[in-house]
Amino acid sequence: MAIKAADVKKLRDMTGSGMMDCKRALAESEGDFDKAIEILRKRGEKVAAKRGDREANEGAVIARVSADKTYGVIVKLSSETDFVSKNDDFVAFAEKLADLALEYRPADREALMALKMDGDHTIQDKVTEMVGKINEKIDVTAYEQLVGEMVAPYIHSGNRAAVLVGLSVNSEEAFEAGRNVAMQVAAMRPVALDKDGVDQKVIEQEIEIGKDLARQEGKPEAMIEKIALGKLNKFFKENTLVNQMYVKDSKKTVAQYLTSVEKGLTATAFKHVSLV
Repeated sequence: MAIKAADVKKLRDMTGSGMMDCKRALAESEGDFDKAIEILRKRGEKVAAKRGDREANEGAVIARVSADKTYGVIVKLSSETDFVSKNDDFVAFAEKLADLALEYRPADREALMALKMDGDHTIQDKVTEMVGKINEKIDVTAYEQLVGEMVAPYIHSGNRAAVLVGLSVNSEEAFEAGRNVAMQVAAMRPVALDKDGVDQKVIEQEIEIGKDLARQEGKPEAMIEKIALGKLNKFFKENTLVNQMYVKDSKKTVAQYLTSVEKGLTATAFKHVSLV
């Protein structure tokens, strides 16, 4: 049957797929739009299966917080190339996923992917559609949530990283301070909020590294343990958020900076998702 250009355009507007793909789908479905959309989706599934073993190290990471600033989400939509990740439609899609996550608060990634989007289609359906349209691996590879008295967000330049910081006080001053601390997280990449949050395996590894270095420096065996613990304390200062020196004022730790903004203000948690 003859396929009208207007119908091809309509299907393209509905799905975002290429003109020739839309024309072929309409021809195969004999002009039935619902069947044509299903054909395009199945094509996306085939492409996804073929590209399943590809690495998707580019993408967009988006953070959102609720109107009362007590809840936040981060969604990471991955792609194979930065050409795709910088596309306005791709970024808009990632932002829409984050908005849906913020609205419905799914418990985990699987629940997020099952959310409805654009009618009866799930987010998983729409991601598969995009795979078929763009012809490279695309997937939601991270989803984080944070609840707090106040939650402040930060999205790093080019959507390459996003951070949420939980705070003990809900105020305008605390929110701005939280955004500054979120930028600190993106720049300095702490491994935990404080030393109590550091994984025991990491602590044991750092102690062993400290012992090895001390021995290589020829330190007396009786001093090895004490020296290793000293190096561990240095590790805590450099790699836990509240103990790091604040990047905008190196005379203060992050904890001291927060207290200087508002009495009793502390960071309670953070989430950090990045492309690398």
